[in-house]
Amino acid sequence: MGLNSWRAAGGVLALGLVLSACMGTIPQARPLLSTAALDRTTIAFAHQGRGSTSPAVVFQSGLGDDHGTWAQVLQQLPSRIEAIAPDRPGYGASPASTELRDACRIAQEQRALLQRSGVKPPYVLVGHSLGGLYQYVYARQYPDEVAGLVLLDPTHPDILKTLQRETPGAAALLQLARATVFTSAMRQEFDAQTACLDALDTRAPLAAPALLMVSTRPSAYAGEGLQATLGTLRQDWLQLTGTGALTPVANAGHYIQRDAPQAVVAAIRSLVEADAAH
Repeated sequence: MGLNSWRAAGGVLALGLVLSACMGTIPQARPLLSTAALDRTTIAFAHQGRGSTSPAVVFQSGLGDDHGTWAQVLQQLPSRIEAIAPDRPGYGASPASTELRDACRIAQEQRALLQRSGVKPPYVLVGHSLGGLYQYVYARQYPDEVAGLVLLDPTHPDILKTLQRETPGAAALLQLARATVFTSAMRQEFDAQTACLDALDTRAPLAAPALLMVSTRPSAYAGEGLQATLGTLRQDWLQLTGTGALTPVANAGHYIQRDAPQAVVAAIRSLVEADAAH
């Protein structure tokens, strides 16, 4: 989804703070892709540092983004760290899927991909925006496989109903984006993002440590009401994960991995090294 398409939708661009802004991937050198045939779908993925020291790092991108959004982070990761970054079905080099695209299904697909690729747990899970919610769900479903999480401006489980209640104008713009500029794959994920969440027990802290990295450069299109709503939801992530504090990233917009890749790499390394030291 190109930037011009989003400009044509006017204020919809503000919702890049809510879900992945889908503003297109900056052209960069990308690693060669592998593919894995899973049950009822095929997933393309970048895989580097095969067979390196555990734990491996697993990336999930935001709505509409493929693995290329992590290019700068992957380039700066030490070669001793194994990393895998998939294109979810319908994005990048992965064909679309007719399966329900809820967070639990995506977590199951990620687990199947890791098993098929020979990447053994534990994992450090890294997720941006809606990909952050997917990684949180993975950690809830498979806690024994997770060494830690790095969540970048993660999409809150209650974002849609919160917007409808507190900032109906923003909710209406989001629905306009869904109808006009979202691809079919994006609509599938958008519509199903809360489908399985009621089945998860979110009361207890996560079993693994989590780093919550948040942007500090808001969109010029986001009004005070939307900013306040998103700020409240950010604070609630502390309870959802059991994390003590947010980690603001200086001069970073919603795409923290592009604006401050070195900060993301440092966060990943801290969790990898902490787990390796145990």
